[in-house]
Amino acid sequence: MENDDLLKKWLSDDLTAEERSAFEAMEDAGFYKEIVADAAQFEASNFSKVESFEHFKTKVMVSEPKDTKLRWLAPMLKIASVLVLLFGLYYFFLFNAGIEIQTLAAEKTTIELPDTSIIEVNALSEVSYNEKEWETNRQITLEGEAFFDVAKGAKFDVITTKGTVSVLGTEFNVKQRGDYFEVACFEGTVRVVSGTETTILNAGDNFTSIDGAIASGKNNFEVPQWTNNTSYFQRVPIKEIFDELERQYDITVELQDVDTSGLFTGGFTHDNLENALASISEPLGLTHEILKRDKVRFSKREK
Repeated sequence: MENDDLLKKWLSDDLTAEERSAFEAMEDAGFYKEIVADAAQFEASNFSKVESFEHFKTKVMVSEPKDTKLRWLAPMLKIASVLVLLFGLYYFFLFNAGIEIQTLAAEKTTIELPDTSIIEVNALSEVSYNEKEWETNRQITLEGEAFFDVAKGAKFDVITTKGTVSVLGTEFNVKQRGDYFEVACFEGTVRVVSGTETTILNAGDNFTSIDGAIASGKNNFEVPQWTNNTSYFQRVPIKEIFDELERQYDITVELQDVDTSGLFTGGFTHDNLENALASISEPLGLTHEILKRDKVRFSKREK
């Protein structure tokens, strides 16, 4: 069978076992498969699928006598492959302007946005935004916790899975960890939309949603204390305290006969593990033990 016919049947996935062996033996079989595979993976193209041999032949071949060999086809396909690659790169850089910043456990970072707004990102958190559209769409997606110092301008939105915070220019902190959602306003005014609830916070106000239960209160400090390397909590579920300890020290916490159903007010520093453990265990009536470098255990204190 002529190579032309083998190629046609291969493109239509109609080869017999014997014909497939003959196709695999063709000098350029590997290259043909590579070209079609590249096209199939290129999502930006409307020609990711070879519709038929005639369509394929129309795109990359010219009319020649039937007895002409296909040796000249490989260079044409190589040129097509390069064009697909170049167009893919052009599409990626033109349309994909997303910026994503992630922090690890025990890591914090500060970033400056295109409008000079500043974001301080807490440990094990992620923020993302579209740099290309930033001038007309100041929108940040947040997972974790971050403190925002927003430059005045168009509306600025922080979107989390538990609610959206909207401002024009102010300082505020947003924390979203699982079902725990907290917003604290330190300057100006922010609007919080969480589920069906809309709340306006002025400087000094805070908003908390824990498993859907909403509460409001007042800030005890002028800035979020984690930006000063101290985690502070005001009537927060005890489980969140241990979760934050794990994030700040990159450790695993083991609990032994510890009741986590209550609320905790207090805090711990981020620069001394032993002091941090004592700051948690003492008010809760617990004992603690460092089992190894990255693992600690809290236990109920014996009376």
